[in-house]
Amino acid sequence: MSSNTPPKSPVNPHDPRHSQALQRLLTIMNELREQCPWDRKQTFASLRHLTIEETYELADALLEKDSEEIRKELGDLMLHLVFYARIGAEQGQFDISDIINGVCDKLIARHPHVYGDVQADDEATVKRNWELLKLKEKGDKPGGVLDGVPKALPAMIKAWRIQQKVHGVGFDWDNAHQVWDKVNEELAEFSEHIDKAAQPTATEAASDEFGDILFSLINYARFVGIDPEAALEKTNLKFTRRFQTLEKNVAENGQQLSALDIDTLETYWQAAKAQETAE
Repeated sequence: MSSNTPPKSPVNPHDPRHSQALQRLLTIMNELREQCPWDRKQTFASLRHLTIEETYELADALLEKDSEEIRKELGDLMLHLVFYARIGAEQGQFDISDIINGVCDKLIARHPHVYGDVQADDEATVKRNWELLKLKEKGDKPGGVLDGVPKALPAMIKAWRIQQKVHGVGFDWDNAHQVWDKVNEELAEFSEHIDKAAQPTATEAASDEFGDILFSLINYARFVGIDPEAALEKTNLKFTRRFQTLEKNVAENGQQLSALDIDTLETYWQAAKAQETAE
């Protein structure tokens, strides 16, 4: 077998259990929509914030690599997709078949290296072709490269997607060293706008420069293959674990956090780090 030949998939797309499970979910959704007062009342707008919450719960499970929670959260999210499909069908806009066939058509159209005669031997080429095909699909419709970036995305993820989008049309640095030079340039510009001794509150210009630093760091992360959102969340979780250990140790010693000076707290912090490493 060639080293470029992918392994045979263990998944059987023709397994009758798949269609039976989907049909069961669709049947239950129809029954709930017709018989449950809460489900009957829901609209696209009322479900929106719940869907966002479910998406974040899935993101947490993915970060924790908890396969059982991932399965459960995927089920919750799938329920929402079926719910939207049912509402769309009631309003005569679309149904579940329209949704599935639409995404199937899109996948085939955007993978000409699989379903056509286009050559794409690496991930970078596939991503670049994907973005170019999206632009081609827009045709004469108004808008540009960045129109596909959702406005409601968290700022860090939005910056990452903006950078990915413009990379897809060739607007990018040649190498990681150039991106890191840009980070240092933004740091220098920020330092010109803030003086901690004389100005405890940052100016608007300093705030703007700080945003440029973050944007550049996110761009560098993208360039070297780091997911900045996942990396920061891992740090958040790590800090939380260590601080909770610190709190526990302080309480066990009969002390109050607010009564301790920073040097004592630092000693507790280092002990919490060492305790985590030992475990």
